[in-house]
Amino acid sequence: MSLSTIALSDLSFAWPDGTPVFDGLDAVLGPGRVGFVGDNGAGKSTLLRLLAGELRPARGSVTVPGRLGCLRQDPGSARGRRVDEVLGIGEIRGALHRIEGGTGAAADFDLVAGRWDVEESAIALLGRLGLQHLAGDVAHLNRRLDTLSGGETVLLALVAELLREPDVLLLDEPTNNLDSVARGRLYEVVDNFTGTVLTVGHDRELLRRMDSIAELRRGEIHSFGGNFGDYEQAVAAEQEVARAAVREARGDVRKQSRELEEARIKLDRRRRYGQKMWDTKREPKVVMGQRKRQAQVSAGKLRNSHIAAVEEAKSSLEQAEDRLRDDREIRVDLPATRLYPRQDVVDMEQVRLANGPVVTLTVSGPERIALTGRNGAGKTTLLHRLIEHPPKVPWRLLPQRLDIFTEDRSLFDNVEAAAPHAGAERIRAQLARFLFRGADADIPVGALSGGERLRAALAMLLLADPAPKLLLLDEPTNNLDLPGLRHLTEALAGFEGALIVVSHDAGFLADIGITRRLELIRNGLVDRSAAENLPGAERRPKIQNKVGGPGC
Repeated sequence: MSLSTIALSDLSFAWPDGTPVFDGLDAVLGPGRVGFVGDNGAGKSTLLRLLAGELRPARGSVTVPGRLGCLRQDPGSARGRRVDEVLGIGEIRGALHRIEGGTGAAADFDLVAGRWDVEESAIALLGRLGLQHLAGDVAHLNRRLDTLSGGETVLLALVAELLREPDVLLLDEPTNNLDSVARGRLYEVVDNFTGTVLTVGHDRELLRRMDSIAELRRGEIHSFGGNFGDYEQAVAAEQEVARAAVREARGDVRKQSRELEEARIKLDRRRRYGQKMWDTKREPKVVMGQRKRQAQVSAGKLRNSHIAAVEEAKSSLEQAEDRLRDDREIRVDLPATRLYPRQDVVDMEQVRLANGPVVTLTVSGPERIALTGRNGAGKTTLLHRLIEHPPKVPWRLLPQRLDIFTEDRSLFDNVEAAAPHAGAERIRAQLARFLFRGADADIPVGALSGGERLRAALAMLLLADPAPKLLLLDEPTNNLDLPGLRHLTEALAGFEGALIVVSHDAGFLADIGITRRLELIRNGLVDRSAAENLPGAERRPKIQNKVGGPGC
C-alpha cells in the first residue's frame, strides 16, 4: 500500500440505536486528490469521523498513514480566543518563549520538538490564505478574536490543520461560506498539497481539480478515475446502459407474461376437451383416467415452466431497475408567489450596516438578485436589515443554518404551523411534490440529513401562509450534495416572486437565472450586472434545471 493511501477493511459501523451505516466496507482511497461524493445521508461525514478516529468501528479496520489533518464542516466559533489558541500552537509558543528567555525546562524542549519556526509558519500561512489582518507579526498571534465571518473561521481552521504538516488532509465541505477570492486560495492549497486530500463537497470547480472521484452509494464505495467531469460522463454512460437494460427487461416481462397467458388458455381448452370426452364416455374409463393424469402432469410442468420464466423476467427487471439512480424531480406550481413587472418589492434607502457600509436597495417585480462580496463584508447583516424596514410584499428568509424548525416535531407539524389554514390533505400533497411522500412527512426534522433538511426548509417557506413573494436565501447551497443542489434549483423553478440570494457558487447562480448581481463593498452596493451581461430585470428568467452526477 502506498504511504499516502487510505485503506478500509471489513469496516462496519452502526449508530447506538442499531441503525446500520456500513457493513463490511472495503475500499482504497488515494493517493493524490480524491473527491468524495454521494447523497446526503449516505454516510460521507460519518466515514470521515471514522478516519479521524472520532468514531470507532464495530468491526474491521481503518488505516490512515502518517499525520492526519481534518477540516470539519463547522469549525466552531473562535470568538474570545487568542489567534494562537485557535491555531493550536499556544502551548508551543509558550515553550519557545520560555526557552528563549532562559527559563525553559526539558518538557519545553519536548513540546517544541524541533518546530522552532512555528510562529513564522503561522504568519506565512495566514497571509497566504488572505488573513493578513490576523497575522501581522508575532505579537498579533496573542490578540483575542472578537468577530470573524463564517468564511474567515473556515480559513483559520484550515491554517490550524496545515500547521500540523499532515500527510493526509480530510476536507468536509471546505468551500462553505467562502467568497470567490477565498475559494481561489483554498483551491491553490489543494493543488499544491503533496499528500493525499480527501474532499467531501459539492463545489464543482473544486471537484474538477481532483485526480479521482470516490462515490459512496448504498454502503459501498465505487472509484472513478479522472476528475468530476470524467465521473459525470462515466455515470451518464452507466445510466444509459441501465436504462437500456430496464427497457429490455420490461419487454421480456411482457413477453413471458403473454406466453403464460397463452399457455393457460391452451391448458384450459385441453381441460374442457378432456372433460367433454369424460362426460360422453367415448373411451374406456381406465384409458381416460390415465390420459387425465398425464395431462395434469404435463399441464403442471408447462404452467410451472411459464410461471418460472415470468418470475425470472421480473427478477431481472428488479435488478436492472436497481442499477438506475433516483431521478425524482421536484415539480411544484406556486402561482400565489407571482409578482408582476415593476411591482414594488423593496425600497431601502441610506441604511447603515453595523460594519460601516451605507446601503440603498430597490427591488421591483420578479427580479433574481445575487448578493456577493468578500467574507465579512456584511451580506448576512444586509439581509436582516432589509426585513426590518420591511419589504412591501410577504417574504421569507432561509438562514444559513436552516434553524427555522421545531426540531423534535415532524416536518408535517412544522409546515402545518406555518400554514394553519391549508388543511392536512393539501399539506401532504404539497410535501409529496418536495419528495416527502407518505410516512416521510412524519419523520422528526432533527433526524433529516442535510439535503433533506434543505428540501424541508424550502417546503416550509414556499407553502407558508401567506405565500412569500420575496425569498431571501443565505448561502443555500452549503452542505448540499449534488442531487440536493439539483432539487434546490428545481424548487426555485416554480417560484414566481423575487429572489435575493447570498452565494459564492457561480454555477448555481447561473442555473437559477440571476438577473442582477450586486457586490457589497466598504462604500455600499455596486451593480456588477453589466460586466456579466446579465438579462434585464423586467424579463422573467428561465431556470435551467441541470442534472448533476450524482463532520469529520
